[in-house]
Amino acid sequence: MNDPETDRLRPSKEELSLFLEKEFPQTKCRIVEVGNQTATIAHEIGEAELRPGGTVSGPVLMEVADVALYVALLGEIGIVPLAVTTGLTINFLRKPPATQQIIAVCTLLKVGRTLATGEVRLYSEGHKEPVAHAVGTYSIPPVQRS
Repeated sequence: MNDPETDRLRPSKEELSLFLEKEFPQTKCRIVEVGNQTATIAHEIGEAELRPGGTVSGPVLMEVADVALYVALLGEIGIVPLAVTTGLTINFLRKPPATQQIIAVCTLLKVGRTLATGEVRLYSEGHKEPVAHAVGTYSIPPVQRS
């Protein structure tokens, strides 16, 4: 059942993309899909994202997981810039190839009034097995009423 008030708060993929571009110009993350408490993010891999041994660095994988959680949450509650990560745990499962972009698929598990929790599976494009799995929690700031 659709709630018109909640639907009004939900930004489009385009609105979220513009927000990320403006507020986080340093990120190479791109929104592929967002909605229904999910988000899919893509991140191109180049020389700057690699660690010794020719694999994608852990900090890059953590960034993509964090952005996926943030986008999924904002897609649900609206653009609330001060929603912040309070915890992020990641397990690196296998070596991602240096030649394919990273795809993060996030599903929110619970969205409460003050906290939201979600999980993210990270893949190398074209591979079925995840390269990493993350679980994260976001703090949602109180709504300012006038």
